[in-house]
Amino acid sequence: MKYILIGITDSPHPYFPPDVLEAIRQGHVFSGGQRHHAIVSHLLPDSSRWIDITVPLDAVFEQYAQVEEDIVVFASGDPIFFGFANTIRKRLPQAEIILYPTFNSLQMLAHRLAIPYHEMQTVSLTGRPWEALDQALISDRQMIGILTDKHHTPAAIARRMLEYGYSAYQMWVGECLGNPGRERVSTLSLQEASQREFIMPNCVIVRGSHPRRFGIPDQEFELLDGRARMITKMPIRLLSLQAMDLPSRHTLWDIGFCTGSLSIEARLQFPHLQVVAFEIRPEGQRLMDINSHRHGAPGIDAHICDFLEKDVQSLPSPDAVFIGGHGGQLAAIMEKASASLLPGGCIVMNSVTAESRQQFEAAAHRLGLHLKEPTHIALNDYNPINILKCTK
Repeated sequence: MKYILIGITDSPHPYFPPDVLEAIRQGHVFSGGQRHHAIVSHLLPDSSRWIDITVPLDAVFEQYAQVEEDIVVFASGDPIFFGFANTIRKRLPQAEIILYPTFNSLQMLAHRLAIPYHEMQTVSLTGRPWEALDQALISDRQMIGILTDKHHTPAAIARRMLEYGYSAYQMWVGECLGNPGRERVSTLSLQEASQREFIMPNCVIVRGSHPRRFGIPDQEFELLDGRARMITKMPIRLLSLQAMDLPSRHTLWDIGFCTGSLSIEARLQFPHLQVVAFEIRPEGQRLMDINSHRHGAPGIDAHICDFLEKDVQSLPSPDAVFIGGHGGQLAAIMEKASASLLPGGCIVMNSVTAESRQQFEAAAHRLGLHLKEPTHIALNDYNPINILKCTK
């Protein structure tokens, strides 16, 4: 089966070179979105068949499977750029794909603005969660091109950036690019964009900066009842992150997050990391909300629950676990965490007493985990701390 993918813009009168026009003339089965059909219907042979691309895509590919000839597919912009060619490649890896791309929408927006885009970080929010944008913002990408959808609109993007303190950005929005009668390019502040409605299809470029620090001072966190000792201190926090070897990890579970300081620091220092946090105190939700917004750390998956009673099967399995609090249930928590821990993963805990260290080591031995040499550190007049680690 051969798939001939033709990229188009939003222009009602698209230009196609001769080889593309010939592919259309020779075609019998065509496919694309309803908007694409409205643009190209006058070019299709009278006896042709059209297959709408709609969700769920399983139904679309079931129709493709019944076709015994080449299928000509119209797609927006460059079909290999976050586009339908990737979907075909994923579902039908043996299929032959021929591409006739045009400029994608973000290229067109950059062209309209006459701004160089070779260093632009591109993310797609089309049918996807916020994760890619969150990572780009935390990583301080100074120019980000964003593909939108009806939920992740320019206004929604602006509101999320403002909500987490990423306010020093300018936004450009391109609407209906390529359609002379409807095209509009707007230059806006995030505040202005957050209050506007935009015509679909559209795309966004934001430019600005929000440098992150290495280590957040303890006094800049909202604390549990103002208790300064109810937070993992910054030097210990950073050493704990180092002990977990987070650059090579994918998912961190922070059990007993309290103020959220370790989760937030991990999220900011390692934007690729998926952070899942657990706290039994109801006040933890307020603290996590305040502190994650204050320090620009979107995307932390926080759960207010008793970890031992929580159904974790639907959560991503961790390759790093930090135990910030255990409420006297350390052995049970380690057993449950170890059951989900991926091979090669680690569990780290800060111990201030000989008893908790002994409990950690005993549980590690019982579970068949490999103990690492602890790090011993004393910051001030409080009890010295041992950073304990075991691996699976």
